[in-house]
Parts: sequence; C-alpha cells; structure tokens
Amino acid sequence: MAWDFSTEPEFQEQLDWIDEFCRDEIEPFNIVFPVALRTNDPKVKALARGLQQQIKDRGLWALFLDEELGGPGFGQLKLALVNEILGRYPAAPGFFGTAAPDTGNMELLAAYGTDEQKERWLVPLMNQEIWSAYSMTEPQGGSDPSLFRTNAVQDGDEWVINGEKWFTSAGRYADLLFVMTTSGMFVVPTNTPGVEFLPDSPRAHSHIRYNEVRVPLDHLLGPPDGARVLAQRRLGGGRIHHAMRSIAQCKLAFDMMCERALSRESHGKIIADHQMVQQAIADSYADINMLRLLVLWTAWTIDNSSTQAARTQIAACKYTCAKTLREVSYRAIHIYGSLGVTDLTPLQDMWAGSPTMAVMDGVDEVHKVTVARNVLKEYRPHDGLWPTEYRPAKRAAARKKFEPLLASDPDLARYADGMARYMAGRG
Repeated sequence: MAWDFSTEPEFQEQLDWIDEFCRDEIEPFNIVFPVALRTNDPKVKALARGLQQQIKDRGLWALFLDEELGGPGFGQLKLALVNEILGRYPAAPGFFGTAAPDTGNMELLAAYGTDEQKERWLVPLMNQEIWSAYSMTEPQGGSDPSLFRTNAVQDGDEWVINGEKWFTSAGRYADLLFVMTTSGMFVVPTNTPGVEFLPDSPRAHSHIRYNEVRVPLDHLLGPPDGARVLAQRRLGGGRIHHAMRSIAQCKLAFDMMCERALSRESHGKIIADHQMVQQAIADSYADINMLRLLVLWTAWTIDNSSTQAARTQIAACKYTCAKTLREVSYRAIHIYGSLGVTDLTPLQDMWAGSPTMAVMDGVDEVHKVTVARNVLKEYRPHDGLWPTEYRPAKRAAARKKFEPLLASDPDLARYADGMARYMAGRG
C-alpha cells in the first residue's frame, strides 16, 4: 500500500532553494526591474538572464516539459509542489520558464507540432526569444466552441482566417497567436497583415479582429478540424496549473492574515484573541488544506494515468481554487481593515483576481456540470419505490438473511425479536 504525504529529501532541498531564491532574489529584483524578461534594455535583460541561469543550473527550467523537450520531466505532482511557491511571486513563473499562456502553447507544439514547427516556434518560445498568446474566446459565444464563428478557408497554398476573438490574454505583447477556428488550430504571427487589435478591450486582454489573415498551409497545428481536441489538451493542463498557483496565493493571504491578527489590538486585546478572527483563521486553514489535497491528488492521478482520466478532478480543482481564493482573501481584507481595501498590499489584487479565476478557462458553472455528470455516471437508480438506505427495507432484508439461523436457535430468535421491538420503539 502506497499512501505517503512526505517529500523525498533531495526534492525537498530543491523546494527549499526555490523558496529562498524567489523570496531573496526574484521578488526584490522584480520590484526594482519590473517586466525585465520582456524589456529591450540590454543591461536589465542581462541581469534577468543571470538569475535564470542559476535556475537552469539547478535543473529547474521549463518544469512542465519532459526531459526530451528540455524540461526536467518532474510530472504534475512535483510541479504542484513547485507552483505552491512560484505562485506567491508574480514574476517567478516567467523566470522559471513556466508562465502562462506560453506554457499551454508550448505543450500544444510539443504534442502536435511537426519537427519543423517545433524548431521554428517551440525552441524560441522555450528560450523566451519570442512570446505567445492563446486566441480562443469570442464576443458572441464566450468559450463555447459551438458558437464560434472564426473560420479558416484554404486558398491555394494558404489559409485565410476571418473572425473576431475577445479576451486574448497577453495578445498585444505576443509574437505568435494560437488561433482556434472552426477549421482547426493555427499559429499566426502577430505582425501578419489583417491582424487588428481593437481599442475596446482591457490592456492585458485583447479584442482581435482577423480580417482576411493569410498564413501558409504549414501554420495549421495538428489535424484539420482538430481544434477542439487540442483545446481540451491545452486547457486541462492550464486549469490544474492555475489551481496549483492559486494555493500559493491563498497561503500568502493566510500568512498575511495571521501576522496581522497577532500585530493589532482592538477592544483591549490583540485581535487574534477575538473569536470571529479565530473563526476566519480556522476556516481559512481548513479551506486551503482541502484545496491543496484536492490539487495534489489530481496531480498524482495525472502522473499515474492521464489528463483525460483526471478530467473530473481537474474540473473540481478549477472551481474550488476560485472559491477558496475569494473566501480567504476576503477574510484577510477584513482583518486588515482599511489597509486591506487599498492597493498598498496584495490583498485587493487577490480578491479582484478570484472572479477572473472563476471565469477563465471555462466558467465555474460549466465545470460543476461536468463534475456532476461524470460523478452520476458511477451511480444507478434504486429499484422500486424506496431508496437503498431505507431502513425498514434493510431490516426486512437482514431478517430474511438470518431467518434460517433464528429458526434453528430460539435464544437467538428471542434476542433478535427483542432488539427489533426496542429499535421500533425508538422511532
């Protein structure tokens, strides 16, 4: 029987190094030199590359990829433990080569790309020489593929793409767009004529019109009409990775909550001694650890089967992480009081981010439907009028099972009859 909650010493040493490196090196560097990985300043870029080289020297680069693709091949369980640290620091995933949306796009190229496509796009993405975005949702249909209108039509040796995409995260800053159409998944360079960034969109989430966009035939990724399969492959991994990193955010809010509770006084005592504050801490402790165990179990399941086999668990992780982040950050804001509702701590960003977490990669309600449907497949309706656990029926069945024994032994029959009368008298 294997049922172990421990971490092997060698990997724990890596986790301790990651924790210290993120806290002492990446966080202060990002405060002084934000967006350093994307800057064109050679001195800042050199400093960032120096930090990344330390990560590579520890064998911790591109953690989500297998060894043959340049990653360490950790698997999802170890990746979950790492992401519990990286998710605490906004810049850390990028420094470790594990930042969305590039990770999901790289996984698509690794799984479905031709050798030429991998050489052209996967290698420079891994080296952070270029950046990418995932262009899926549409203004009229959200993330429901059955309502998508963006299409691609072959015209000689080119594909012609037309349509609109809404909320393409990091699209404005990308070199490549992975565009989901009704005809397949396409890799579209951002500077392709006809790619139009519309002004009516949030800065970080682009509204893009594809107006007679022409790309060569070899820009189709995977089979024609295979976009839905590729999307599910990409989004399944993305959802569990978001859940992993959300644990880090929840734990950060919890640490802030506990520190503040021990540092402030109200009505003659530190606020940690007030029962309502204790309830917030106790509820948050339980919520975070329940989420963490769900995510780790799901990661273990993926490692030992597949993403598809863990689909129900991944869906449960997705909506549970949004709920937990919302609840824990809200409690922390209340314990912080007026400071909590300002932008002087990370709490407002966490709380504001929880609705985003509940919408991106498919709204929570859709995932709850998925969980319910898949769970119900394991059950069957009961026979007859009464449910399986209807007590009078179970008593009758049990009496029938032991009837031969009771018929042969009057003492046992008297005992059974007496207990039956006693139980009936109790209601």
